[in-house]
Amino acid sequence: MSTFGLERVFSPRNIAVVGGSARPSSLGAAVLRNLKASGFAGGIAMVNPRHAVIDGERSFPDLKSLSFVPDLIVVTAPAAAIPSIIADAAAVGVAGAAILSAGLGHDAGSLAETVARTARMSGMRLIGPNCLGVMVPRAKLNASFAAHRPAEGHVALISQSGAVAAAMIEWAAERRLGFSGIVSIGDQLDVDVADLLDYFALDDHTSAILIYLEAVKDARKFMSAARAAARLKPVIVVKSGRMAHGAKAAATHTGALAGSDAVYDAAFRRAGMLRVYDLRELFDCAELLGRGFVPRGNRLAILTNGGGLGILAIDRLAELGGVPATLTAETITRLDMVLPPGWSRANPVDISGDADAARYVSALGALLDDANSDAVLVANVETAVAPADGIAAAVAQCVRDRRAKRSAVAALVLAAWVGADDRTGATFEAARIPHFPTEDDAVRAFMYLVRYREASTALAATPPSIASVFTPDTSAARRVVAKALSEERAWLDPVEIVALFDAYDIPIVPTVAAHDPEDAAKKAAPFLAKGLAVAVKVFSRDVRHTSDVGGVILGLRTKEAVVEAATTVLARARSARPDAKLQGLTIQPMIVRRAARELILGTADDPTFGPVIVFGRGGTAVEVINDKALALPPLDMNLARDLVGRTRVSRLLGAYRDVPAVPPDVVPLTLVKLAQMVADIPDVAELEINPLLADETGVFALDARVAIRKPARLFAGQTRLAVRPYPSQWEGELALKDGSRVLVRPMRPEDEPMVRAFFKRVTAEDLRLRFFHAMKEFSHAFIARLTQLDYARAMAFVALDPNTGEMMGAVRLHSDSLYENAEYAILLQSDLKGKGLGWALMQLLIHYARSEGLKRLFGQVLTENTTMLGMCRELGFTVTMDPADHSIVDVMLDLDRSIADAVGADILIRSGADQSGATATAR
Repeated sequence: MSTFGLERVFSPRNIAVVGGSARPSSLGAAVLRNLKASGFAGGIAMVNPRHAVIDGERSFPDLKSLSFVPDLIVVTAPAAAIPSIIADAAAVGVAGAAILSAGLGHDAGSLAETVARTARMSGMRLIGPNCLGVMVPRAKLNASFAAHRPAEGHVALISQSGAVAAAMIEWAAERRLGFSGIVSIGDQLDVDVADLLDYFALDDHTSAILIYLEAVKDARKFMSAARAAARLKPVIVVKSGRMAHGAKAAATHTGALAGSDAVYDAAFRRAGMLRVYDLRELFDCAELLGRGFVPRGNRLAILTNGGGLGILAIDRLAELGGVPATLTAETITRLDMVLPPGWSRANPVDISGDADAARYVSALGALLDDANSDAVLVANVETAVAPADGIAAAVAQCVRDRRAKRSAVAALVLAAWVGADDRTGATFEAARIPHFPTEDDAVRAFMYLVRYREASTALAATPPSIASVFTPDTSAARRVVAKALSEERAWLDPVEIVALFDAYDIPIVPTVAAHDPEDAAKKAAPFLAKGLAVAVKVFSRDVRHTSDVGGVILGLRTKEAVVEAATTVLARARSARPDAKLQGLTIQPMIVRRAARELILGTADDPTFGPVIVFGRGGTAVEVINDKALALPPLDMNLARDLVGRTRVSRLLGAYRDVPAVPPDVVPLTLVKLAQMVADIPDVAELEINPLLADETGVFALDARVAIRKPARLFAGQTRLAVRPYPSQWEGELALKDGSRVLVRPMRPEDEPMVRAFFKRVTAEDLRLRFFHAMKEFSHAFIARLTQLDYARAMAFVALDPNTGEMMGAVRLHSDSLYENAEYAILLQSDLKGKGLGWALMQLLIHYARSEGLKRLFGQVLTENTTMLGMCRELGFTVTMDPADHSIVDVMLDLDRSIADAVGADILIRSGADQSGATATAR
């Protein structure tokens, strides 16, 4: 249900505490005290049939006895009474309930199931059960039993643990950090992390969102909400349970490499969230990002009066992946003029233990002017020669003065005052300078800011197109998998794997099957005749890794050697695994690539997030080496490059000594193909290529295993992927009224250059009618918001000229978080009006919206845009004047209403071998 009804829950006009007691130690009494102490201005009612008055407040026997309908009820009653309380609340029209009580159970037939069903039928929102409560300081709302009242601020906190939320409130008070809202969600019968991400993402009073997370229930919903929120403001998460082992029963090396916490890491990275590892780091990041502190890069200059501090800071910076700023010659010359002879003349800048305020200010000014520096850390250890508080005041004034002159300091300034007192902290607070007790804390916080900046940049990055070099044969691949499933097999055999990989253009060693040693010699003959040595492997669907049973012999050059080797591997396999059924043997030519790097590529199946792509260093010791990185599919080239770059083995892919480099995009492209396979064929449960050989000629799969099974339906409409893939089933053609056809397909992230060129062919007047004001420039960030779609919430169709491939027009919709209502927009190339393209695109969009289960399509049109208004009327939209602005007309189409003239019929002419539309209604 997402944000539906949450506004009334978090800004209630009146509240009822149900189950309140006169006992001071009871939950109800604590909630009532907090409500009164917070200064809540609305009505407060107590509901408990056993008391007439509770703490001076009249108590009512039930909710139906109240003279008003509460927006929010806070339930502290025993678990057994809660189903009837929620039924009464639903009957009188309560908007939401925070259930603080525990003990409702979790299984089918439990009290929790009854409560959730009742609330869902009425549209009432539930927070909890088993939670701390809800706090919105701005609304004077503290509907919780927390011991401390949070201050008002601009940071939202979402916590799956009431105890952690309470601890963070206390910690925040010590740090003078305030909150826009705090929600402890407990067992999440209804409102979950994704709902609250959607709510706080659009909350004007929230500048950053903090999350304490234990587990995700609905990965598709979580990823959509997290990606949407992270595009608008910082989202910082700390997750518990990092040491859980999620791969004990993995069938492949890739499954063993993909532990549960590593998958969460991949999900956070994909969503653009910043992960930290303890509550202190959570507050550090919230304090910095919530105030808009983001460095322009990862180069840090360090200014200190203690050489040891500077060296420790540089060491920590390097350890965390930062870059020490290299001072320009001009900066060194300026510093020579103000620092004592013998200063370090490099970064860190050691200005000596006797440095006074004037020396600090002179040196800081030079560093802030250095174009090679993105941030400056000013560190100080107090000495008897120069009091630390005076230096702090001078540094703060220097930063203030530069802001006043330039409107902003070019580089971010951080402070680390070892042993500072409250006065020093207040000095930096007043100047809005982030400050820390040690240089280690400051460097760590800086690198979190760098990571956030990189994540934000990655979210908006435009990937290069690969459409021209990669078109999979999905029909052939699906036939291979379907045949194996029809035979009730859990694994593809080696020959089937070759066929599957051929369909996705993944090079793999030729493989032929043999029944016995003599047949193996016969099948090996063509390879031997070409002068190639061969490998003989035992073939058993019960043996996960043939090398584990001695089932591989390499380098065979004669038929006799093949017969002997085949006999040997069969005997070894029978001895090592007498329980295994042996299907025979496989023969492969030996591929000799002396400079090849051994890699591992594959997919693992996570119980929460579904398929995960794994990449790393290959070979038989992959789990021991444990050099791997994970990503959620689908992938584009940017994501694939990032995946490769996060491993140590990536450094070996470049040239070194006499070893030529691997072509830069050949490994990322293979990962994209693999991810596409997983998106297209959900029956591929796990896959491993180990090793994948990579050298200057390209890549080559030497060995692979593929597990298959009918997937559990983890997500609504789509079976496995946490990130909805590109909906290729909506590609096709549209017929225009003159009989011509145009190509049409969903918009892709790599379309940014095409969209930019399209805008240049649209007149200024048409752009004004579309965007409601004059548009002169189109920034990368602006176009990225149009092209980088979350297909779980949005869709855009582009019409393309079949001869030139140029964009002719586009129509789009973006749904609300409920996935019920969607706003549409359309824009055509100015010289193409009157051909019926706009009508065809609107028909297609309406059909798509209906197939997705949306209920209403709406938009706004300028009153003077009579062409658009006329088409809306013909399509069945209701047209009403906007009461707040008579220059705008609101249009709305009820998608549930049956349309006699078949508006919104399926007019897409699908082409190609695979247009099953199997995921057309996927969300």
